[in-house]
Amino acid sequence: MLSDDATRAWVHRARRGEPAAFEALVRAYLRPAYAVALAIVGRPADAEDVAQDALVLAFERLETCREPERFGAWLLQIARNQAKNWLDRRKLRDVPAGEGAEEVDPGALPDASAERGALLRALGALRPAEREVVLLHDLEGFTHGEIASALGISEVHSRQHLFQARQRLRAALGSASEGHT
Repeated sequence: MLSDDATRAWVHRARRGEPAAFEALVRAYLRPAYAVALAIVGRPADAEDVAQDALVLAFERLETCREPERFGAWLLQIARNQAKNWLDRRKLRDVPAGEGAEEVDPGALPDASAERGALLRALGALRPAEREVVLLHDLEGFTHGEIASALGISEVHSRQHLFQARQRLRAALGSASEGHT
């Protein structure tokens, strides 16, 4: 993640239309936006779309970012809102299982796919705040201070969410692996 000063400078340059500034901001913030989107929508391909849409929307509205040094937090809020809106739209068009959708036999999947599926199910069982914190911290390497700033929570809450998320993930993944042995 960029420092506040670097972020402010890149945002000001992006406002002037410099392509390198847009590229620097995308490099710094696409993955965190993806992590937030994944925490909400639960599907990696959909999270990619939501994160990209959030970045496009942020760049279209860049002039409305009142605190350029907090661009990352501003973008993550846009990603969170885009993901929630996307999830609402998905609920309207998804076909419930059993109504034309085929069930996938987990035993038929290769081991890596089964492990990935177990991880995604375990992440899906977390509360949204826990999912966001664990993905930002463990996947993106954010510090608790950065998470607090990005999500609008305290560092103590960030630590609590991470602790609780890891406990739940261990329990879920432990029981999943016991079922496969």
